[in-house]
Amino acid sequence: MSASPVRFGLIGYGFGGRYFHAPLLASAAECDLVGVVTTSSARREELARDQPGTPAFDSLTALVAEGVEAVAISTPAATHLALAQEAIGLGLAVVVDKPFVLDPAAARETVELAERTGVVLSVYQNRRWDSDLLTVRKLVASGELGTVTRFESRFERFAPQPGPPAAGGGTLLDFGSHLVDQALTLFGPVDRVYAEMRLRDDLGGRDDDFFVALQHTGGVRSQLWGSWVQGAPGPRFRVTGSTGSYLVDGVDGQEDALIAGRSPATEADRWGVEPEHRWGRIQRGETTTVVPTERGRWDTYYPAFAAAVRGTAPVPVDPWDAVASLKVLAAARTSATQAETIPLP
Repeated sequence: MSASPVRFGLIGYGFGGRYFHAPLLASAAECDLVGVVTTSSARREELARDQPGTPAFDSLTALVAEGVEAVAISTPAATHLALAQEAIGLGLAVVVDKPFVLDPAAARETVELAERTGVVLSVYQNRRWDSDLLTVRKLVASGELGTVTRFESRFERFAPQPGPPAAGGGTLLDFGSHLVDQALTLFGPVDRVYAEMRLRDDLGGRDDDFFVALQHTGGVRSQLWGSWVQGAPGPRFRVTGSTGSYLVDGVDGQEDALIAGRSPATEADRWGVEPEHRWGRIQRGETTTVVPTERGRWDTYYPAFAAAVRGTAPVPVDPWDAVASLKVLAAARTSATQAETIPLP
């Protein structure tokens, strides 16, 4: 017999909860979306339109009374720590959106709490399953590019007004959580970090543009850009190896699909498939070879987490990976502030 669906609650129905969590939870046969915690009347109206029949609750305790086994936290970054630790204390399996928490010490404390109490904990690093990143992973693993020496990765857009939302904690913490996680996933730990960032007084000191350079212990150099003020965004990825370079423009299409109201439930096998005009290419001097882009698989995260809750598989993202990423991001902030390279132990 197959395991029963995991009874899930969602905390928060802002942009992330509405587009990155609710549709994917609702699309996963392994999960049962029991309800959403939000006290905003506007959010409740959106929930009623988007997910008819899914009730809204005023608090986590009210959600627990409905018999949930797990919660996904998609609220402003500064609230993640308290909510995650409250949910762990209640014995609930927990998914926390990125950025996991605001600093590595709090991240370590939370992961250790989950381990002591035997609670399943993971971080929602959905962009590990971007179509373009999956393509990069395949090319690196196959040796198609030879020995990789440099990894360039960008989340750049031109939206100086209003700029990065307060909920994300600034561009380095928000975009950087994905960019650093992807770099560490591909090429392992780093031993040196250099960064530059721009702070804006009109945004309460939040940064809207950054550059981070990582020296991986294995020898690869990662160069990461995040910006809300880039009028001419560069390639999403450029991966340089000894026998060629892979380039891909634009951004994985799963976010746009979710915003447009599509989901794995409506698209089935078409979900995550990139059209040919968005495929990347390998360049070797004047020779260009188009590379079919792998299918994006954000739809696999929640089924994998449900399997972890049932004890049949590991969590899709180890929370200790988020601790490692936050250590790199903290070093990047220090580097940008002090204008020097920061070694990591």
